[in-house]
Amino acid sequence: MSHASPILTGSFPQAIVHVDADAFFASVEEALEPSLRGKPVVTGQERGIVACPNYLAKACGVQRGVPIFKAKKVCPDLVVLPSDYETYSLYSKRMFAIMRRYSPFVEEYSIDEAFLDITGMRSIFRSSYEDIVQRLRAEIADELGMTVSAGLSLSKGLAKLCSKFRKPDGFTAVPGRYIHVLLQRTPVGKVWGIGHNIEALLQKYGVQTAYDFVMRPEAWVRRLLKRPGHDLWRELRGESVHKVTDIEPGPKYTIMKSKTFTPPSREKEFVYARLVRNVESAFMKARRHTLRTASLCVVLRHQDYHHSGLEARLSRPTSSTLEAMPLIRGLFEQVFEPGREYRSTMIVLGGLDEDTTEQYDLFEDRIRIEKLRRITIAQDSLNARYGKHTVSSGTMLALAAKPHMTRDDVPERRTAGAFKGETARQRIRLPRLNIPI
Repeated sequence: MSHASPILTGSFPQAIVHVDADAFFASVEEALEPSLRGKPVVTGQERGIVACPNYLAKACGVQRGVPIFKAKKVCPDLVVLPSDYETYSLYSKRMFAIMRRYSPFVEEYSIDEAFLDITGMRSIFRSSYEDIVQRLRAEIADELGMTVSAGLSLSKGLAKLCSKFRKPDGFTAVPGRYIHVLLQRTPVGKVWGIGHNIEALLQKYGVQTAYDFVMRPEAWVRRLLKRPGHDLWRELRGESVHKVTDIEPGPKYTIMKSKTFTPPSREKEFVYARLVRNVESAFMKARRHTLRTASLCVVLRHQDYHHSGLEARLSRPTSSTLEAMPLIRGLFEQVFEPGREYRSTMIVLGGLDEDTTEQYDLFEDRIRIEKLRRITIAQDSLNARYGKHTVSSGTMLALAAKPHMTRDDVPERRTAGAFKGETARQRIRLPRLNIPI
């Protein structure tokens, strides 16, 4: 395939790296518990669905998103663990901190992957770009006990293609003069940013590979796919259109909280208590980002996976859980169907804005609003000190009636080996490492 003419003749006018942790959640568990190495491991016990399989589990045919009981049929020796997102977040922060040793421009794309711009860093490290990336990978492996795959090329789009080329624990570097080789070996549907619909559209025009796509005239691409497709075409040709930025992404302007519970329940107050827990978590997040919501959506999912919901607007934007609860209760009463079994609840906060200025209304009850605001401040203060949901609505007392299930098990690190002063939610930023002596 490499007989095609090069698209560029230079090597690295820009040097962009994409780092992707290998089976991140499962790898963290293995790093903390070395005895798990060499075994098929998945996380997701608390949901009953595979959240992250390690590569041994994948080799047995276990896939992400399948029910645990089906995964065990495929792989009887499967080790199933509850997810420990607090520890995963900690490892993520440590991984990104290692990356920042090699570049001030690190863009956190997700909890387990990031882009780095290392252009010009060769003179600082007195190494080639390839050696810099290999040193980065080695430091992550030594300090965190886990592997990452990395791709090095001229743009984000190309770097992401490279990182997927040799997984797990792989590294692929493609300088400008070899871009055409990579693109010839890449089906157009594997390109970051091209979904099934765009893939089908391009194939109707005879575009099968990424190379076919970049060889099409620029005017043709712009006419067919507009600006997003044109930007992607430029990225694949080696132009760094989407720059790596070290600015943390702002909060999403819709907040959604959902939780599946087992066993399913038809008890009205229990299902409502589940909803209220999600509501409190959603409003906590809104207040953390100084956001207010103007609309609410309550969704209840039945045991047969069908769901029903209602949306309504608030009389005034608010970040107060207590102020919104009357509307939420009203929506719940309309959605809940007696006798039906429910398996999850969801709350969606919409119409969010960052305007912190209060707009007073002539007819609103300012005394009540101020009292609710003070209660919320006090509740947030106590929860910040003693842990999330330490102080919560009395409605959630109904959750105590739920029978214990294996999915309710929490990671051992939450209950054992705690340091003085730690709580289930607030722990010293030092993960426990079990080493047999």
